[in-house]
Amino acid sequence: MSPSTSQFTIPDLHSICPLKDATNPWYKQAAAESRAWINSYNIFTDRKRAFFIQGSNELLCSHVYAYADYEQFRTTCDFVNLLFVIDEISDDQSGAGARATGRTYVEAMKDPEWNDGSILATITHEFRERFVRLAGPNNLRRFIELCEDYTECVAIEAELREEGEVLSLGEYMPLRRNNSAVLLCFSLVEYILGIDLSDDVFEDPDFSEAYWTACDFVCWANDVYSYDMEQSKGHTGNNIVTVLMDERGFSLQEASDCVGRVCEYQMQRYLDALSRLRLSSSDVPRDAVRYVEALGYWMVGNLVWSFETTRYFGADHLRVLESRVVYLRPRDRFLVEDGDSSDTASDSE
Repeated sequence: MSPSTSQFTIPDLHSICPLKDATNPWYKQAAAESRAWINSYNIFTDRKRAFFIQGSNELLCSHVYAYADYEQFRTTCDFVNLLFVIDEISDDQSGAGARATGRTYVEAMKDPEWNDGSILATITHEFRERFVRLAGPNNLRRFIELCEDYTECVAIEAELREEGEVLSLGEYMPLRRNNSAVLLCFSLVEYILGIDLSDDVFEDPDFSEAYWTACDFVCWANDVYSYDMEQSKGHTGNNIVTVLMDERGFSLQEASDCVGRVCEYQMQRYLDALSRLRLSSSDVPRDAVRYVEALGYWMVGNLVWSFETTRYFGADHLRVLESRVVYLRPRDRFLVEDGDSSDTASDSE
C-alpha cells in the first residue's frame, strides 16, 4: 500500500448476494444473558470491554443462526463470545503464548475434568456442558478436531505477526479457513438442527463445493470489511487484502476490487452446488441439504451484521454502507474511537 493511500472503496457484496437475511426472535434475551455470563468473569480491561460490547457478537449470531431455538441460540452466543475471549487474549501474545492459550481451550473442550485453574478453562467447561447436551457423536468429534485446527492456526498467525511475514495466497487460505473460526461456527449448524452427519457426506463433491465456497465467501468478505480496523491496530498480515497486495503487486483498491470479483464467483459456486444437491437422487441425505441451506445464513448474515455495528467501520458504519468509501484511520485510533461510541448491540436492534 502506498503511504499516500488514505481511502479505498469496498466491493458491493450485498448486490451479488440473493440470499434472504433474517434475525433470531430470541436475540435480546439470549444476548443479554450471554454477555452477562462473560462479563461476570471480569477478564477484560475497560478498553477491551468496550470493544467487546461494540463488537455485538450476539447480534451476529442472530443473523447467522436466525433459525435456532432458544437453548441452541444461547449456546451459539456463548460460543462466539468464548471465541472473542480467545482471540483477544492471543492478539496480544507471542506464538508460544497463543499456543498455550489454545491448548487450555482444547484440553478443556476434550475433558470436563481437565483444569489448569484458568478462567478460560472454566468458561470453556461451561460452554462444553451446554454443547454436549444436544450435539451428536459425529458432530462433537468433528467439533473438537476443528478446535485443535483453530488453535494451531491462531498460534501460527501469532508467530507470523511476530516475524512480520505475509503468506502467499496458496498458504494463506488454509490458515484463514481455520483461524477465522468459520468452520467451527459452521459446525454449530448440526447442533442447532439436531442432525449428525456422517463423514461420508463431507466427501460428497457437491456438498464439499458448497461447504468450502461458503467458508471462503465469509472469510474474504470479512477480510475486506475488517481491513481498516486491522491496519489501525498494526495487524494487517492476516488479511486477504494484504496477501493480494504483497503477492500480486496490487494497490489497495485493486485488492479490494479483486475480493469483490472472487466473492461473486464463490457465491455462484455455492448456489450452483446447492441447486445440484436439491435435485440429486444420490445417497446424500436430506439433512445434508438442510445443512448447506443453513450455511447461506452465514453468507448473507455476516454482510448485514458488518454494517449494523461499529466493529469494523466505527461511527462511520452507516455512511460506509451507503457510499462504500472507507477512510483509513491512523494507527491506534480505532479502539479509542470505538470506546467513545454509543452504538451498542441493543441500540442496533
